[in-house]
Amino acid sequence: MQYNFDQEIDRSATDAEKIEGMKCNWGRTDLLPLWIADMDFPTPHFVREAIISRMEHPILGYTAKMGCYYNSIINWVKGRYGMVVEHNQIEFVPGVMPGIGVALTTFTEPGDKVMIMPPVYYPFSRIIRFNKRQLVECPLKFENGKYRMDIDKFQRLKDGVKAFILCNPHNPGGVIWTKEELTAIADICAENNIIVFSDEIHADLALPPHKHTPFAMISEKARQNSITFMSPSKAFNMPGISASHAIIFNPTLLQKFKEKVEAMFIGAGHVFAFRAVEAAYTHGTEWLDQCLDYVNKNIDYVDSFLQNNIPEIKVIRPMASYLIWLNCKDLGWSHEKVEELFVDKAHLALNSGVMFGEKDGCCCMRLNVGTPRSVLVKAMQQLKNAYDEMTENK
Repeated sequence: MQYNFDQEIDRSATDAEKIEGMKCNWGRTDLLPLWIADMDFPTPHFVREAIISRMEHPILGYTAKMGCYYNSIINWVKGRYGMVVEHNQIEFVPGVMPGIGVALTTFTEPGDKVMIMPPVYYPFSRIIRFNKRQLVECPLKFENGKYRMDIDKFQRLKDGVKAFILCNPHNPGGVIWTKEELTAIADICAENNIIVFSDEIHADLALPPHKHTPFAMISEKARQNSITFMSPSKAFNMPGISASHAIIFNPTLLQKFKEKVEAMFIGAGHVFAFRAVEAAYTHGTEWLDQCLDYVNKNIDYVDSFLQNNIPEIKVIRPMASYLIWLNCKDLGWSHEKVEELFVDKAHLALNSGVMFGEKDGCCCMRLNVGTPRSVLVKAMQQLKNAYDEMTENK
């Protein structure tokens, strides 16, 4: 089946955060929204049909997690990553961040040190601070246009750290970490009793020819000292379903995590969650392959356009995801002026880089290209016009 990713869909009047959130974040609604990490493509028909089929029954009652739900996850991770998982090693959570919140409050105490690697997904620092843990930052190295882990610094900062939140693949940089990097982290963490919470929500969005390796598959040390969080929400554009899962191989960690989920009464899910997940993982391969091909071509378009028109804005090409990290440092401007270019002049709503790290995200912006090509063409032309105006008037 050939899927259509060129269709522009009006998302107004659907309570879409992408639209409604502009009022809170920018105080205006006249911007082209290319910020929050969902796509403007239709959620696959097989997911919607699974939900509609359930809706045809007149009772929306309490819903059990059937074997087909677990089997769909088991078959997906085995086929995609060669990861062998058993039914009882999977725990439902209503989102990756709620899952990390459960892990954080289960395996650390207030005042404990928790490490992240900025620039990185901004809720990581928030959840650490909100839960009164001590934030430890180990910034990534930016070398030859790519982000790399600073293993030496990680080693120096490890003392007293109780947990490390790994973004794998990385958001916002789109990095698929090397096996050498992940092995080094696994060894340090295992030897120092630092548990790893691996956010792998972008795993299914690895862009060919790149391939994702789950952290737990790096080594036995990684397998026994980590909690892997996954979800079909990003890959199949269904984050509103709020259905994610933790995969835990260590029986002791698994039992403690399950007990906390039960204590917080957050593991029940809802009437549409399990059928939607099953449909995505059972029928989604062809749709996802076509989606990734379209996203890759969108990245090509943006990269080529900026190289030809605003070469000072560098595209950090993602190895995974539909999110592009734009490095604007060669403009030689302050971060405030960079934001003026995108927001006030080009009328574009992108995520400001400082959200992902005040220092490490300075003069960077995150662009969502999970949208029809026509929208990107319009966005890039607006950006060029704004840049031309600002540089002509300097």
